[in-house]
Order: sequence, then C-alpha cells, then structure tokens
Amino acid sequence: MIKLAEVTKTFNSGRDNQFTAVNDISLTIRKGELTILKGPSGSGKTTLMALIGCMARPTSGRILLHDISSSFFTPTADEPTLDITSLPERFLTEIRRRSFGFIFQQFNLIKGISALENITLPAYPTGEHHTVFQKRGRELMEFLSISRHADSPVDWLSGGELQRVAIARALINSPAIIIADEPTAHLDSALSHDFMDSIARLKAEGKTILIASHDPLVYDSTVADCVLTMRDGSIIEETARP
Repeated sequence: MIKLAEVTKTFNSGRDNQFTAVNDISLTIRKGELTILKGPSGSGKTTLMALIGCMARPTSGRILLHDISSSFFTPTADEPTLDITSLPERFLTEIRRRSFGFIFQQFNLIKGISALENITLPAYPTGEHHTVFQKRGRELMEFLSISRHADSPVDWLSGGELQRVAIARALINSPAIIIADEPTAHLDSALSHDFMDSIARLKAEGKTILIASHDPLVYDSTVADCVLTMRDGSIIEETARP
C-alpha cells in the first residue's frame, strides 16, 4: 500500500516561472492492484509517479510506503509504514533499488550489449552474487518468452522484444512495485495488447503496478483496478473497477 497525504510539487518556487506540477493530492494505492493515471500531457502524471517512486521529493505533504523493508527499516505491527518524504538520498536510493521496478517510455536500454546484460545491470549494486542474478535474469526472459535473445545485442531486437527486455530489467531485483511511464507510446496496437497481457501476469503474481498513460488500450483495460484522471496537477476523477 502507498499513501499520499496532501502532496504538492512546485518547481522554481518564488520565481516568475513558478509552476505547480502536482497540487495537494491525497491518494491510496492498494497493494496488489493495477492503478492507472490517465490524462493529457502536462497533467502531472509523470511528476506524481516520480514522487511515488522516490525519484523526486514533494514540496509539501507526506508519502508513506506500507510493508517495505530495507537495511534501515523493518515493518512491525506497531510501525508498518515508512515515511519517505524526508529520508536522506542514500536511503531513497536503496528503496528505489529494492522496492521499485521502472519501465520507461524510451526503454533506456544500453546499445552494444546483450539483452541479458541489460536486464541484469540494476542487480550489480545490490552485492548479490553474479550467478544468482544471472539465473534470475534468464528465468525472467523465459517468463516473457524472449529467452532466445539472451545473448543478442539489443540493437537487433524488435520494438516488442525491447519492451519485454525493459520489463525484465524492471523485475530483476524482485520489486514489490512496478512503475511504468507511457509504456505503449511507441508500440502498435498488437504490441500494446501484448504489454497489457504481461502486466496481467505480473498482477496475478501479486505485484503492485502503477501506469501513467493516455492510451485507451491501457486505461480501458479490464486488468485495471482503478483509473485516476488527472488535469492541471490534480486528480479530477477516480474510477474503481468492480
């Protein structure tokens, strides 16, 4: 569970070009559900996801993560939630690495190295043994039906294959939460449906998933549990699916 309480993010505070990207949002994202942020470009979707994913800090308000473990925090019955709002950057880095998996619009894969090498890159800083995360990387490729491309440079792969490599990379550290920003923006309809099929499988495995998209194939999907419509930095509508 992720809880936001009166979260605001303002850029260039006190200047002539001051801009509020996220405006006083309170929100609960339930564990094991797929939540979709819907809205036009500039509505605040990406900024809100950056705040939730510990990639940016709010100007005001609080963000709480429930049942998230780290080297400096262990959830208990008396204290099950971690307030990430004012944590030092080194702690935020650990939380990002251990608890979140990110799927970016542009994939951000490294050309010239293999698909498997791209997938396992985020695991190196964890200190886990190389053979362990290599094995997990191959298992993820099998799960996503791209194991035949393990040793292929990503330069050789199709758009759909690149998307699945990006998903596998997001999963390599076994995160509880997956965050995807406009993941179907550069995919055709067939590949977008394939992506949502992959998301359905991850949800069935208990992952909490947050997607920002203005693609109807995403926000109209029957897999979604909740669709939040954003405009001008605010949530203007919340639709819970039965």
